[in-house]
Amino acid sequence: MPIDRQTLREVLHAQREALSQESELDDVKAIELDPARVGRLSRAEAMQDHQMALEMARRRHGALEAIDDALRRLQKDPDFGVCDDCDEPIAAKRLALDPTQRLCVSCQSVREEN
Repeated sequence: MPIDRQTLREVLHAQREALSQESELDDVKAIELDPARVGRLSRAEAMQDHQMALEMARRRHGALEAIDDALRRLQKDPDFGVCDDCDEPIAAKRLALDPTQRLCVSCQSVREEN
């Protein structure tokens, strides 16, 4: 099954739009707690929530970078869909599930083992 570049492009744009909307909704704001009104446990919980929000924002940013990279490669690289490590084609089903993939299943497994 050949790679349908237009479909992949549409999927990537939809993923990018969804992540951008999430980012707008979940903007990480500085924690402002009044120590006189909030107990130690509440402060710790708020700080933990803030750290989780920062991590989610970091992951979202990484996903957006991967999507932008895939869109650039899809546009400019005639070898889009070829594994970066072994130069074999990445399965079309794998790319349909995640168009940002740069490795075939075998090479991804090797990297995860190491």
